[in-house]
Amino acid sequence: KCFRNAKFGIFIHWGLFSVPAFRNEWYSRNMYIQSMEEWQHHRDTFGEHTKFGYKDFIPLFKAEKFNAEEWVKLFKEAGAKYIVPVAEHHDGFSMYNSKLNKWNAVNMGPKKDIIGLLKEAIEKEGLIFGLSTHRAENAWFYNGGMKFPSDVQDSTISLYGKRYDNEKYTEDFAREWLTHTYELINKYEPKLIWFDWTVNNPVLMPYFNKFMAYYYNNALDWGENVVVNTKYGYPTNVQVWDIERGKSGKMMQFPWQTDTSVGKKSWSYIDGEENKSPEQIVHDLIDIVSKNGNLLLNIGPRADGTITDEQKAVLLSIGKWLKVNGEAIYGTRCWKKFGEGDTEATKGAFSDNAAIAYTAQDMRFTTKDNDLYAIILNWSDNGTLIKSLNKESIADAKIVGINLLGSDEKIDWKQTDEGLKISFPQNKPCEYAYSFKISFNKKVGEHLKSEAVNE
Repeated sequence: KCFRNAKFGIFIHWGLFSVPAFRNEWYSRNMYIQSMEEWQHHRDTFGEHTKFGYKDFIPLFKAEKFNAEEWVKLFKEAGAKYIVPVAEHHDGFSMYNSKLNKWNAVNMGPKKDIIGLLKEAIEKEGLIFGLSTHRAENAWFYNGGMKFPSDVQDSTISLYGKRYDNEKYTEDFAREWLTHTYELINKYEPKLIWFDWTVNNPVLMPYFNKFMAYYYNNALDWGENVVVNTKYGYPTNVQVWDIERGKSGKMMQFPWQTDTSVGKKSWSYIDGEENKSPEQIVHDLIDIVSKNGNLLLNIGPRADGTITDEQKAVLLSIGKWLKVNGEAIYGTRCWKKFGEGDTEATKGAFSDNAAIAYTAQDMRFTTKDNDLYAIILNWSDNGTLIKSLNKESIADAKIVGINLLGSDEKIDWKQTDEGLKISFPQNKPCEYAYSFKISFNKKVGEHLKSEAVNE
């Protein structure tokens, strides 16, 4: 329930890859693939791969300006209700105090328990603490370095994983992966754990099932509700389905999540990033929530621990919108349909970089108790028509009042056979989208069980 009510979270990709800050967070893999731009960039910038490998970024990753409290205050101001830092990315460098992986941020680099400090700050602010672990991908991530002279061929450097062929796993690795995942559960008690795609590998799946049993049973002991996020391979009623950089095209029976980034090019900080506008992200949030989903929005801090002014501005603009319209987002449930309008939203993974130009006839619906929220995705001095609220469609319920969140101005409205005609006030209460609260004399929500279906 806490996850369903939260609706909006912050993802954080931060680690050694933030030091080269080139192209994207897969630098650690691509710098060892001779056909990739990163390979040549690395040679030109840092030298031969035998003399300066990925491990050699560790002393340069100092995190000297990192302040967990400042980060979390920013995320809270942005309206986020849960925070998910990456505990370990594909590169195998743990951002936490691991007893199983010596390549970690306490032993070297920042010399700080980044995950522990964030957990403390997040829970102090009353937000939900989660984390992601991508250790499954580490097994094969550096295998390109076995094809030409590089430090990856030094078998004593366990940072570089097993050097398997792509996405091939063994039982030994699966057991090791499970032990590392147990360590995160036992040490940090996260309320959400996010996984990338290869946990659906046939070798890993039995161990992932053991992980879920262990995690859910521990949560019972903690007296907490917890969430697991995966992308493929597991039923949507035992964990939360996650779509990377995209959205569901329809309402879903069970809660789901979009994970996407403010940056269009990378999950981690890079030079020359291009960021999405607050309007685009707000529109995506509204669309996702209307379909029973959550938005997990990523930011990429610099290696020194600072967040760029541009990404800060995007977050604060989203927070400003949520201060006015949060009532139509947090704690809401779906209506019998997610919305209406002729403009088609994007759907599917890796589809959300382009902004959609919506009109005042494009809207999304959410509900709470006796209220239906019609969130209009553009402004119109001429008002709008909500076709789904014609006299026939809601004959069993009566509208008792309509107001626009953030505005004290009177809203003129009229229900006809064509739909509900609503006027817009003279002054905009916010930017991006506008939430009309339509109050009925009875409950109008909770249609999910009978009408929504899973993809």
